[in-house]
Amino acid sequence: MHHTTFRPGRARLAVQWARRRAAACERRQPRRTGWLAPAAVVAAVLIAAACGGASPGSGGTGSMLKTTTINGATVLTNAKGFTIYSFALDTPAKSNCNGQCAQFWPPVKGSATGAGINGTFGTIKRSDGSTQATFDGRPLYTYVGDKSPGQATGNGLNAAGGIWHEIAISGTTGPASNAPPGGSGGYGY
Repeated sequence: MHHTTFRPGRARLAVQWARRRAAACERRQPRRTGWLAPAAVVAAVLIAAACGGASPGSGGTGSMLKTTTINGATVLTNAKGFTIYSFALDTPAKSNCNGQCAQFWPPVKGSATGAGINGTFGTIKRSDGSTQATFDGRPLYTYVGDKSPGQATGNGLNAAGGIWHEIAISGTTGPASNAPPGGSGGYGY
C-alpha cells in the first residue's frame, strides 16, 4: 500500500504556479481577443449599411429601382436587376393580388424611388395593411419565376385571373419568349 505524504511546501508551490499561470493567461487573453469587439462593431455597421435599402418584396420601408434593357425594351427593375411587373386587374388605389397570388408575385413593399426615371412613384395600402409601391398608378411586384437578374419570365403571363406586364419605360415589350402558349401561369391560383 502506498501512502502519499502531504508536503505543505510542494502544495504551496503548485498553488503559486497555478495562480501565475492563470494570471499570465488573463493578461494574454485581451491581446488575442481584444480585436473581436471592434471587429463585431465594424461587421454590424457594414451589414446595416448593406441592408439599408430594402429590396422589393422584402418587407422593407423603401426600394431603389433602376432601369435595365431586357429583350430590347428598357424596363423597371429592382436594385438587384430583377424585373418589376404590374397586374392588369389592379387599380391605382388597389392591389388585386393577395394571399397565394402574392406568394408568386411578391409586392414591392414600402415606397420606391429611382434616379433619372421619368414617372410618378407612390404607394397604396394593401388589404393586409402593408404599404405597396406604385409607379404611374400601377402597384409593383416581382416574380418568383425570375431566377436571375435580367429575366422577364412573368411578362405576358395570364395568372391569378389577369395578365402580368413588365413595366416598360421605353421600347416595345411582348410576351416572354418562354411563356407557355395560352398564357397559363401553371399555378392554378
